[in-house]
Amino acid sequence: MANKVTIQDIADALGVSRNTVSKAINNTGILADATREKVLAKAVEMGYKQFSYANSVSDILGSAPAKEPLKTGEFALFIGNFLDNSHFASTMLDKFQHEITGLGYSMTMHRVTSDNLRDLTFPASFNKERTVGIICVEMFNLKYCEMLGCLDLPLLFVDGPVESHEKQLAGDVLMMDNSSGIYQLISDMKARGVKKIGFVGEANHCRSFFERYMAFRNAMYLNGLSIDEKFCLVDIHKHGPDYFSCLYNVFSQLDEYPELLICANDFVAIDIVNCLKIMGKSYPDDLMICGFDDSAESKVMTPALTTCHIHSQAIGYTAANLLLSRIEQPDLNYRTVYTETNLIYRASTRN
Repeated sequence: MANKVTIQDIADALGVSRNTVSKAINNTGILADATREKVLAKAVEMGYKQFSYANSVSDILGSAPAKEPLKTGEFALFIGNFLDNSHFASTMLDKFQHEITGLGYSMTMHRVTSDNLRDLTFPASFNKERTVGIICVEMFNLKYCEMLGCLDLPLLFVDGPVESHEKQLAGDVLMMDNSSGIYQLISDMKARGVKKIGFVGEANHCRSFFERYMAFRNAMYLNGLSIDEKFCLVDIHKHGPDYFSCLYNVFSQLDEYPELLICANDFVAIDIVNCLKIMGKSYPDDLMICGFDDSAESKVMTPALTTCHIHSQAIGYTAANLLLSRIEQPDLNYRTVYTETNLIYRASTRN
């Protein structure tokens, strides 16, 4: 008698997780239609008992098991700074909320104050008993992130403290690709004969800024271009608390300027543009500029800003998937996931 086909057998045959196969067969959780159809087709092919009557996927799509009842509980959003409509996370959170509310969950927002950070306390609005998971945005204080990891709740960091590179947090980490666009930009610029390239932005502000700075240095090395450290403005805050004044003072005192300045995000790029205006200079004539994030401001600037586009909705979908899978399988190893970004050339680099 032939051995009974199991969910694990189907998973092994497709090279996917047992959890993915279970979701497809039972029509639960978040799963792409194409993935579900592929799993069901393999189940029919292998003679899985639940579909022994079926000859093809079309025979079973109309008779899939009823979906599970809606869930209850809330995901707590912890934010370290106010998120305006220009922040990529505003669109990301719209998609995240859409995904979880479709399953019956809700989302609550909790602003973490400087007092909370100092005292390692929770916002007054936070209720652990109702919370099924936590998503952190703009949370860059390592000790506070470690404290959240002690709650024994599914935990996701969208970006995170720079120290998380060397010290694993007790949660999953979701990042945008901070490297590919910068590599492409520097390689393209080298082909155009541009060699004097710098970077500006507080490298230790957060993990994404640090990765962008490291991408700049690595790309310069791989392209055989030397780095002039005076063009690396990565610790402006050491000069004083007023960031823009300090940036202007440091930038305006340079005895020469790079041909291209890569900025940690679009708003750092706008600061550089304002410095140039005060100095009676302009971009891209006196200095080419590239930002990061593809904010609304980058499109309406004149000239428009070359930047790297972040797929905010993809980040929101992935965030929901990571937290929901963590709820279903709490013993999974912690994961660090990157979503795609794309370099967009505009007039600030004479494109």
